[in-house]
Amino acid sequence: MNRYPLWKYILIVAALLVAFIYTLPNFFGDVPAVQVMPLRSTEKVDAVLLQRVEAALKTAGVSSTGVSLDPRGVKARFADSDTQIKAKDALQTALGSSYTVALNLLSASPEWLTSMGALPMNLGLDLRGGVHFLLQVDMPKALEKAAERYQGDIRTLLREKKVRYTGIGREGESVKLRFRDAAQLDAARKAIEEAYPDLQLDESQIGEEFALVAKLKQVAQIKTQEFALKQNLTTLRNRVNELGVAEPVIQQQGIDRIVVQLPGVQDTAKAKEILGRTATLEIRMVDEERMQDPATVQAAAAGQSPFGTEMYFERNGQPVIVKKTVVLTGEYITDAQPGFDNQSNQAAVHINLDGRGARIFKNVTRENVGKRMAILLIEKGKTEVVTAPVIREEIGGGRVQITGMDSTQEANDVALLLRAGALAAPMEIVEERTIGPSLGADNIERGMNSTLIGFAAVAVFMVIYYQFFGLISVLSLSTNVFLLLALLSMMQATLTLPGIAGIALTLGMAIDANVIIAERIREELRNGNSPQASLAAGYERAWDTILDSNITTLIAGIALFWLGSGPVRGFAVTLCLGILTSMFSAVTVSRAMVNLTYGRSKHLTKVSI
Repeated sequence: MNRYPLWKYILIVAALLVAFIYTLPNFFGDVPAVQVMPLRSTEKVDAVLLQRVEAALKTAGVSSTGVSLDPRGVKARFADSDTQIKAKDALQTALGSSYTVALNLLSASPEWLTSMGALPMNLGLDLRGGVHFLLQVDMPKALEKAAERYQGDIRTLLREKKVRYTGIGREGESVKLRFRDAAQLDAARKAIEEAYPDLQLDESQIGEEFALVAKLKQVAQIKTQEFALKQNLTTLRNRVNELGVAEPVIQQQGIDRIVVQLPGVQDTAKAKEILGRTATLEIRMVDEERMQDPATVQAAAAGQSPFGTEMYFERNGQPVIVKKTVVLTGEYITDAQPGFDNQSNQAAVHINLDGRGARIFKNVTRENVGKRMAILLIEKGKTEVVTAPVIREEIGGGRVQITGMDSTQEANDVALLLRAGALAAPMEIVEERTIGPSLGADNIERGMNSTLIGFAAVAVFMVIYYQFFGLISVLSLSTNVFLLLALLSMMQATLTLPGIAGIALTLGMAIDANVIIAERIREELRNGNSPQASLAAGYERAWDTILDSNITTLIAGIALFWLGSGPVRGFAVTLCLGILTSMFSAVTVSRAMVNLTYGRSKHLTKVSI
C-alpha cells in the first residue's frame, strides 16, 4: 500500500543527484578577472596571445590564479580586485591599443564541474554588478542617411530613363534636383513616382531654373525610424553576444531609446568600446588615373590625398587611392556567409544583396568593366582595403564574393561583422551607470538571508505543529530548492533580485502542498482509519487539491511572463519553475520518505503527525 517500486526510488535519487551537481557551481561565487580581446575581430586569438599575456603579467610582477584561452580571447583570474586593476594596467601597457583589456568577473567553479556542463546561473546587473547605458538614437540622422541612399538611386534612375538634369544634391532630409525646362522636370517626376512611391515630390521655380524636391512621406518617415531602431538593436545584440558578455540586456525603451545592460563588465570605458564595435562594408571605385602617378600616390601616403579621393592600404601594405563616392554600403547586405572561391579554393565571403543593392551593383559593374573596385571593411573607425579586384564583367543576381581572406577563420569573422552590420543611425549615451560587484554581493547577501530566514521560520513551524511529518516536509522543501536552482542553472537563466523574491515565494507556496497532505492524513486518522490507510488516502485525496491550486498559480505566472518584461519576466520564470518542482518534491519525494519510514511496518499503530 505504502511502497514504491525500486525504479521510482532510483529515479528520485538520480534526480536529486543531478540537482545537487548542477546546483553546486552556484556556491563557488565569482573571482575578479581581466579579459583580453583583439580590437579587430579579424585578428587571431591563439596560443601566441596567451603567451604574451602570461609574459606581460610576469614582467609586471602580477600573480594570477589562472590564465585560460577561449575562442573570444584570453582570460586571467586574480585573487582580489586590487591585483585585477594592476594586471589590467600592465596588460594594456604591454599589448598596446590593438587589444581591448576589460575588467570582468568569472565563475570560480572548479574545472571538473565545468567539464560536466554544470555552470552557475547568470546573475543580473543588480546582483553581479556591471554597467548600464541608456542610448538615444539620432532619428534625424536616420532620415538623412535615407535621403543619401535615395540621392544615389534617383541619379541612377534618371540616367537609365535618359532624363537630363543640371544638378542633384541632398539638403537635410530631402533631395533637390534642378532642371533647365519643365518637360525634363515632368519626366523626372513621373519616373520617380513610379519607382519610389514613398517619396513626396514638391516643385518650385527660381528664375529660369526648375527644381524638384523629394522627401519621404510621413508614413515612410515613421517606418524608416522604426527600421533604424530595430537595426541598431540587432547590431548591438550581435556584437555584444559575440563578445561573450553573460546574459546582456539590450531592449527598446520608448520610440527612440535603447537600454543596454552588461553584467560583470566593470569598466565603463571598455563597455563603450564594446558598443562601438560595429563594422560595415563600403564599395568604392579606385581612381585609376591618380594611381598611375607615383608622385600623387606618395603625396596621398603623406596625408595629402587629391580632391574627391581618399587613400587606404591593402593588407599587404600597398596603397590604394579610392574615390569618396560610395557605390554601395553594408546596409544593402541581407546575408554574409564564409565559404571558398571556386577557382582558387581560397577562403572567401559570399554576400547577398537586397533588390536595390543588386540593381546598383549590376549597373556599376556594367559601366566600369576593366576598372578596379575597392571593397573596404570599416571597423572601429579604421578602414582597410580587403581586396581591390578588376571588374571582368557585369555582375548581376545580387550575389557578391569577397576574396583575399588569409584563413577560413578570418572569412568567418568578416562574415560575422557584415551580418552584424552598421548602426542605421548614430546613438548618443544619455545615461550611464556602473554598479560595483560589492553592491551586487550585498544584494545577494540580503536576498539569501531573507530566503533563509523565511525557510527557517517555516521549518520551525512545521516541525512543532506536525512533528516527524513536519520534518519530512522540511526535507522535501529543501529538495525543492535544489531542484529549482538546478533547473535555473541548466537553463542558464539570469537571476535578479525579483528572481530571488520568486524563490522565497515558491518556498512559502510549496509548503502549502505538505500542509494539505498532512491535514488530509490527520482527517483520515480522526475518522478511525488505520495509519497505513490514512497515509495512502491522505496523499491520494490531496493530489487533486494540490494540482488545482498550483495550476491556477501557474496560469498567473505564464501571464506575467507573456505580458511582462525584464525583472517581471525573471520573477515569472522562477515562479513557474518553482511550482513544477514543488509538486514533484511535495508529492513524490515526501511520499518516498514516508514510504521508507512507515511503509515497511506491518503493524503500524501510530504516525508522528
